[in-house]
Amino acid sequence: MRILSILPVSGSLLLCGTLAIAQASTSGSGEKCEVLAKADLANVNITTATAVAAGTFVGPPQPFTGRNLSDFYKTLPGFCRVVAHAKPTPDSDIVIELWMPLAGWNGKLQGLGNGGFAGLIDTFELGGSIAKGYAAVATDAGHAGSPIDAAWALGHPEKIADFGYRGIHEMVRIGKQLVPQFYGSPAKHAYFAACSDGGREALMEAQRYPDDFDGILAGAPASDWTHLLSLAAFDTQTLTANPASFIPQVKIGPLAKAVDAACDKLDGVADGILNDPRQCHFDPASIECKDGEDHDTCLTSTQVATLKTIYAGLHDASGKQIFPGYLPGAEGGFNGWGTWITGPAPERSALAAFGKGYFSDMVFDNKDWTFKSFNLATDLPTAKAKTAAALDATNPDLSAFRAHGGKLILYHGWNDPAIPALSTVNYYEEVIAKMGHANTDSFVRLYMLPGMQHCGGGPGPDTFGQSLSFPSDDPQHNIRIALENWVEKGTPPASLIASKMGTGASQNTAVMTRPMCPYPESAQYKGSGDTNSAENFTCSNPKR
Repeated sequence: MRILSILPVSGSLLLCGTLAIAQASTSGSGEKCEVLAKADLANVNITTATAVAAGTFVGPPQPFTGRNLSDFYKTLPGFCRVVAHAKPTPDSDIVIELWMPLAGWNGKLQGLGNGGFAGLIDTFELGGSIAKGYAAVATDAGHAGSPIDAAWALGHPEKIADFGYRGIHEMVRIGKQLVPQFYGSPAKHAYFAACSDGGREALMEAQRYPDDFDGILAGAPASDWTHLLSLAAFDTQTLTANPASFIPQVKIGPLAKAVDAACDKLDGVADGILNDPRQCHFDPASIECKDGEDHDTCLTSTQVATLKTIYAGLHDASGKQIFPGYLPGAEGGFNGWGTWITGPAPERSALAAFGKGYFSDMVFDNKDWTFKSFNLATDLPTAKAKTAAALDATNPDLSAFRAHGGKLILYHGWNDPAIPALSTVNYYEEVIAKMGHANTDSFVRLYMLPGMQHCGGGPGPDTFGQSLSFPSDDPQHNIRIALENWVEKGTPPASLIASKMGTGASQNTAVMTRPMCPYPESAQYKGSGDTNSAENFTCSNPKR
């Protein structure tokens, strides 16, 4: 459940690769790599242990985007590539890749996560990791396939467990056992960073395996999986209740403009970015077509009712909200509702695919299941009973992770059209309620990004070091470095800076910067100066 943002490979990565070549020529690490093929690990079959010379790796395109990475691969330093198959159960086959730089290791292990239903290994992030000196490890979470396809789960409960929690833990176990065999000493620190389903994996690690990682970066976590996919099914059912219920893509643009017109200036800045969408009380009836007619620039009364349902979220029989809906402001853009919620045609959205896969292949074991049969009152409890233990990462008790010395940073875009932003806010507040504000503040931070869509994209600044290919190591601009400083130096992160990068010839230039404020603070305009510059904003906690 992720769209990767593409960041250019910088000259600094080329320099790192060149340095690794010079050092590796006298290290003899290639021989140490090949020996790993004979490593004796419980329930693990190592199929590849090969030293890859700098610039020679040949791999797949980037997951999700299909971007050709051949030029990127040429910049990589020499590394030891290990491919292992973990088989914790007879029905398990968890493929794991561990990449370790032949020279210049920084002493750290970087764990990487997945998106959607997983099934892929992100060699782009693996490459970005080793270029910065990390030993890096990733997994397909127990199956191969498209991240929007869950057919592998049909009739395979152990594979669902591998996907839900076991795959990442096996990945860490293998990484931590092989790193010292290659380098002669264990990793001094272990980190994990991922977004979407990877954010769910991140929280699952903190909750279920608190000793696996020292620092965890969890973006837009799909942590309440059963409620999120029930919302996907409920909204898709609403959109397809009858032909008149569907909101076609041609109307998404006018809807987005109406929301912007109603709420954009609430924060005092007319920039197309809703600073806190909770302040936006947009009335869908305001764009209802007049006199019962139907035009591309307005919504019919039936479509207005559909829109209200999507904003409202899930409610129980008493009317109490049990999972938040989508906030105003996420409707438009390339990666907005037209991709995730409504789609180009009925049942053609990304969330429709996820909802269908979840209920047909994981909950009901029925490939012929359809949205028409969905009943929230009965199917949500069924889904929770069957899959929540394996898939939901909603436990607010992080005391074991805190006792381990772990640090957790959460982030989420307010404009997320895939995973409601309030789901992460609600989880953070549940952690505070469980552990107390002072205890939570000692090891957890939450950053909410105005104008950012799912893991990236949108009108607001969306680049802040969440990808290991990000060239800057300045902790104020790089959230990963801020996390490492918190773990290794005891320096808690405060406000950071997010950037909106240009396009084309300006892709390496920030065209907008804004403060990333630790929740519940948000960036407030000082009243003068360029609104595209972070220096003209301050972090404060205004009353909503």
